[in-house]
Amino acid sequence: MTSFLIDCLGYLAQALFSARFFVQWIMSERAKRVLSPTIFWQISMVASCVFCVYGWLRNDFSIIIGQLITYYIYIWNLNAHNSWKKLWLPLQWIVISVPVAGVVWLLSNWDAASAHLFAQSDLPAWLIAMGTTGQLVFTLRFVYQWWYSRRKGESVLPLGFWLISLSGSAIIITYALLRGNMLPLILGHLTGIFTYSRNVMIELKNRKKIAR
Repeated sequence: MTSFLIDCLGYLAQALFSARFFVQWIMSERAKRVLSPTIFWQISMVASCVFCVYGWLRNDFSIIIGQLITYYIYIWNLNAHNSWKKLWLPLQWIVISVPVAGVVWLLSNWDAASAHLFAQSDLPAWLIAMGTTGQLVFTLRFVYQWWYSRRKGESVLPLGFWLISLSGSAIIITYALLRGNMLPLILGHLTGIFTYSRNVMIELKNRKKIAR
């Protein structure tokens, strides 16, 4: 696949990631409180699959590992919205099993897979570590969101989720700028910073209103 087509996949994934937050932000602005709509999680799953393919084609292990962790958190949130069980049962099993099959394949063919994923031998170890750290921080926001939602007994996007998102984006943008040739990643996170910041403002304003 040509570099142009690979970039197109990256742009598509980032467009979907940005779209989910744009929709969530608009719905939250209208409600005057931070919402966790079903469509946010549906778009997240589709974007995650596309981004994993992009990460593979770009030989970027940090992208893939981050998406594998959040994938099942998306499913949990869809279930919390009572929309997961509405899917056709065979489709549920396909969605659940594909990432598992991918991990099994990676482990059983680790020598070839690792040679592909870490093929960018010219990248210094500290830069790879930065990219991985950024993805882990970015992934942590959904782990935190899942933990918080389980305690609340419903799917929510708490203040901590948005603060962690801002921190992760800052690291990933720095990584992408230093690595170069990662424009889809940069544009996606620059767009995200606006919606993250706006959600922080909405949440703080709502808390202030409740405290009165």
